[in-house]
Amino acid sequence: MKITRVECLPISTPMRKPMVMPNTRITQIDSLLVKIHTDAGIVGVADSGDTSSWYRGEMQETMATMIADVIAPKILIGEDPRNIERIVGRMDLLVRDNNQAKATIDFALHDLKGKIMEVPVYQLLGGRTVEAADMGWVLSSDVPAKVVAEAHEALKQGFKLLKMKTGHGTLDDDIEMVAAVRKAVGDSVRLSIDANGFWTYEQALRTIRVLDRYDLELIEQPLPHWDIEGMARLRQQVRTPIYADESAQELHHLKEIIDRRAADGLFIKTQKAGGLVRSKRWLTMARLSGLPVMCGCMIGSGLETSPAAHLWVSDQWASQYLNESTGPLTIHGVWNTADIPAGADLALNVPRMERARLYPNEGPGFGIELNEDFIERNATPGKARRVVGV
Repeated sequence: MKITRVECLPISTPMRKPMVMPNTRITQIDSLLVKIHTDAGIVGVADSGDTSSWYRGEMQETMATMIADVIAPKILIGEDPRNIERIVGRMDLLVRDNNQAKATIDFALHDLKGKIMEVPVYQLLGGRTVEAADMGWVLSSDVPAKVVAEAHEALKQGFKLLKMKTGHGTLDDDIEMVAAVRKAVGDSVRLSIDANGFWTYEQALRTIRVLDRYDLELIEQPLPHWDIEGMARLRQQVRTPIYADESAQELHHLKEIIDRRAADGLFIKTQKAGGLVRSKRWLTMARLSGLPVMCGCMIGSGLETSPAAHLWVSDQWASQYLNESTGPLTIHGVWNTADIPAGADLALNVPRMERARLYPNEGPGFGIELNEDFIERNATPGKARRVVGV
């Protein structure tokens, strides 16, 4: 079996409610849908999830160009799609960085291989460890009253941890938000906060020392991704556990974090790690160091959520912790996938999210059926589909 054609389709999905984060307000998800075709007529599909200049530094155009001009013609066309390890190795040799683009190819290959072998992707990753992944909820940054209201509803819906985002106002506003949420939900609820690397060392030290009194589960990425030494110094000066997200990208970053004792735990996104093959290696490093791991998402469709869902129910180390791959819920402004309006998602059959638990689809591959009407209707204006092969 050989790969014959690769398609890159820019898609823009409107969000029912904007997501407010430090220095940004997300009103639509600009992602890249990839289809990998074979001479047997079997097609693997993947959704990159949201693109961001400040998180991964990859955009629809950069991913489409890298895939269409380099990865597809030099690595994929004519290759057996079942040789995922070989393809990932060649991508790492010929393409520097660009992990979100690589991940999207990796996802589509896993979907394709699962369809060829007629098994769900979680079977390719080692089989099922748990039935479903427990989920935390990410609260949009806002004035305290609105964040408190959303927190109450998330708890009512069964979410196991609430993560607050900084950046709605000043640092004092962030502290006021945390104080209000803690007072409203009580001392037993698991709370965390994410600075997305936008604090300086001095800001982080002052702010976290105040936040220590609110008994947060963790502070996620308080410093810029490159300041692993600063994370190590900060960790020694505060009581609240420090988790690394943007800093924890490549395996050598993980080794530096472990060697410097720069974090109490790690956040993984399968796109950040570069796909499922590389995520398994990433999780092995975390397991060897004894570091807990939480899983986030880039915010995306039911297809975007699927790789994380299959990984989280199959990997024994990961399955112990929380998953925040709630992209479809965030996009559509609902608490359970059963409430997503018919035809509103890129996937016709979004993986089930119910009572704060995520269940991967059971069909071959990711078990996703694409909503072709949605794809045509939501093609990103002014950005062309790229096709390589025949």
